[in-house]
Amino acid sequence: MQLTQLLIFLILFPLIAAFFLLIAKKDVERNWIVKLSALIIGAVSVFLLITTYNKGAMLVSVIPAEQTGILMFVLEMLIAVYILYLGITYKKWLAVALILVQTVMILFFELFYAHGVHVESNLFIDEFSLIMAMIIGIIGSLICVYSLGYMKFFHEHHTEMPDRRPRFFAILFIFLAAMFGLVFSNNLLWVYFFWEVTTLCSFLLIGYTKTDEAINNAFSALWMNLLGGIAFTCAIIWLATAGGGMLGLSDLLTTGKAIALIPAALIGFAGLTKAAQLPFSSWLVGAMVAPTPVSALLHSSTMVKAGVYIIVRFAPIFQSTFTGYVIAMIGALTFLIASGIAISQSNAKRVLAYSTIANLGLVVACAGIGTYEAIWAAILLIVFHAISKSLLFLATGTVEHRIKSREIDDMTGLIVRTPKIAAMMIIGIAGMFLAPFGMLISKWAAIQAFIDAPLGFLFVIILVFGSAMTVFFWAKWMGKILTVTSDGKNIEGEVDKSEWAALLSLAGLSFVTTLVFPLLSTVLLEPFLLFNYGHVARLSQDNIIIMILMLFLIVLLPLSILIPHRKHRHLAPYMGGRTTTQDMRFSGSLGVQKKTVLSNYYLHPYFGEAKLRPLGIWLCSALIVIMLLATIAKGVIL
Repeated sequence: MQLTQLLIFLILFPLIAAFFLLIAKKDVERNWIVKLSALIIGAVSVFLLITTYNKGAMLVSVIPAEQTGILMFVLEMLIAVYILYLGITYKKWLAVALILVQTVMILFFELFYAHGVHVESNLFIDEFSLIMAMIIGIIGSLICVYSLGYMKFFHEHHTEMPDRRPRFFAILFIFLAAMFGLVFSNNLLWVYFFWEVTTLCSFLLIGYTKTDEAINNAFSALWMNLLGGIAFTCAIIWLATAGGGMLGLSDLLTTGKAIALIPAALIGFAGLTKAAQLPFSSWLVGAMVAPTPVSALLHSSTMVKAGVYIIVRFAPIFQSTFTGYVIAMIGALTFLIASGIAISQSNAKRVLAYSTIANLGLVVACAGIGTYEAIWAAILLIVFHAISKSLLFLATGTVEHRIKSREIDDMTGLIVRTPKIAAMMIIGIAGMFLAPFGMLISKWAAIQAFIDAPLGFLFVIILVFGSAMTVFFWAKWMGKILTVTSDGKNIEGEVDKSEWAALLSLAGLSFVTTLVFPLLSTVLLEPFLLFNYGHVARLSQDNIIIMILMLFLIVLLPLSILIPHRKHRHLAPYMGGRTTTQDMRFSGSLGVQKKTVLSNYYLHPYFGEAKLRPLGIWLCSALIVIMLLATIAKGVIL
């Protein structure tokens, strides 16, 4: 199968699956379509990797390109009309105003400049595209499979809510198609089209339950991403007028900073909105109102990854520029502030949301620095974060169905109550902050990149303090799960096979990816860096050996949890001399029996949202304004 056919297949096949899922009404039909489609998408993604990993960057022409462009424009207008209709229906006038502005701008471009724009190769692929395709094709597909069991359970226990699963699964696969299109597109008009499709899909998924909270949060995500869409449109118009109609991504990255810096800054702003960086982080936290598979999809393999993908793509333009350093500072501040806010959260999904925002901030910081070492760290962070965070979201969703709560304090003793799921959660949490898993390796690489950058000491300080905060909130969550209680009963029950398939696959990926990380770096990252920067970054041989040894040792942790043991004798807890019982009770004042309660520290006065979030919003908003004004002023002078 030729490369062109493979790329087009990965973009179009999920759309075909979405169509059949939309008309499939029975669970049996839906299960077969989702599982077969996920298997095919994952297999073709792997086949694409195997057949193209050693061929470098390749441009692909699509015939008929002109007719395809017209079709995309028509679909863009239909999306705009649909959003306009919804905005008027729900009286969300900010969304209405933004979509009108964006539509007028794109119509202006189409009427006056589109005829003079021609991109020879509309698709392309390189090592970075391959990595993103693997994340979308494997992790995204596993989330779709997991959704089968989760959404069935969801509607069985929420009978008051209409069953919209046909539309839900159709949107999931449209999302995958849009992401494939985004990472394979060389034509910025095509990138823009798929960018807008992801905005619409996220809006529909966040508002799935159609409660007042869901609708409000969906529109919050919509207007913030529409701001990014307007900035993207401005970049296209600028390139059509002052940039000589250069809309090929590969051409733009090699043309030099004089032409590319202004559109790069505008598209970088769009990336900040979609990656939920401050001051736009609230939409991603609000997305937690959606069912767990939506949260996992948005946070790990699609929506936010589109934002950091486009910023990393433009990293060669940002390198050694004031614009790049400001973007890096926005990412660094987001990492620090979001990590601090995560400490104060007792809701597990909110912890995952803020930790996602924080880690994406670190990716943005690396992309803004733009050196080969920083980009090596950024891509590693994207890969390892996608695997661990999707595992954590899905495991947390399964636990929520068992204990009827998202509160971390209610997860005490999960190792006794839900041992297998707890093992999955421990693997996910360990992957986020423990050696030798990739997130810690990536942060080490980021420190090295920051040291070599101008004002690097400031970025290193932010990274050190932010990382210390991540250790705090991950460790206290892990401690709650591993707490052994004598009164805990196994409530794991029967977990749907589709959920187990996704959880076990992602847990296995956490170990396998860490084990083959040196190969990943050698085969994909180093050629990408060599082509774009002329240098490569890698770990030393000694460090690789140490990582492998640590990985085999740490495998014993989940195995020790899963291997059956003979029943042990439970001792009463020590309570400073108080008379205690095995069921966690002790004698209080006047002989009253009280239950021992284990609770975490959340430090609200120091790390609460009300204290840190406004500070981050004002700082990052000011930095964005300074960046755009300075970049435009410099571009005008040049």
